Amino acid sequence: MQYSILITGCSSGIGLEAAKMLQQKDFLVVASCRRAEDIEKIKAAGIHHVVQLDLADSASIEKGLQETLALTGGHLFALFNNGAYGQPGAVEDLSVATLRKQFETNFFGTHELTSKVLKLMLAQGYGRIVNNSSVLGLVAMPFRGAYNASKFALEGLTDTLRLELIGTPIHVSLIEPGPIESRFRANALQALKENIDISQSRHQQGYEEAIGRLSKEGPTSSQTLPASAVVKKLLHALESQRPKPRYYVTTPTYMAGFLKRLLPTRLLDYIMSKQSN
Repeated sequence: MQYSILITGCSSGIGLEAAKMLQQKDFLVVASCRRAEDIEKIKAAGIHHVVQLDLADSASIEKGLQETLALTGGHLFALFNNGAYGQPGAVEDLSVATLRKQFETNFFGTHELTSKVLKLMLAQGYGRIVNNSSVLGLVAMPFRGAYNASKFALEGLTDTLRLELIGTPIHVSLIEPGPIESRFRANALQALKENIDISQSRHQQGYEEAIGRLSKEGPTSSQTLPASAVVKKLLHALESQRPKPRYYVTTPTYMAGFLKRLLPTRLLDYIMSKQSN
């Protein structure tokens, strides 16, 4: 049987790399993207099956899933919830609309799609759900409140779902990457400029420095890994008879997980505040 998988957020980065690598391993890959104009770009990268699926739009979620099932014969072995973006900004500078927009894509849309797919997997008697979280789903950092909150929420929902599926043939895993080569910074820069009133914030100087950092090309640190590092963990979650509940990717994630277990909260706060740049 050829294993089928639906991957969200495939216009670049982790999602696109996952689609390429899994297709090479003979998975029936259905790659999805938010914007219709990205479909041909993904196909040009060699991906055979691409659908439009906007996680902030319920109608688009339903349409994208139905198109996926038409391609897979009505079955789906796995769902990789990768689609997300990062909204920078101090908590005090986030409007409710901006925070809600972050959650629509990173949390509510992912939940809606997962709930629909889960019904199918329970009916067919097998399935894997893998949610792509972040090191910022483990620990918080200043000026990432919207993204932190969405990933903390995703982690809580995933842990609960895993518990509720004990005794079923459905496996649920989290992947928690640190810095990865992708368009994440470019998208964050756009979100910062569009949704934060920098000129009226007491953090104006910090924002201007952040814009400078986000505008630079290349990795943000020596510990940045290629997107393939995430896909290697995804493959284990898909192919192992006993997939792990959590997969850390990059040294910063391992360090954050270790320090969170070891350190008092105030000391961890101090360290994370110093690392925020």
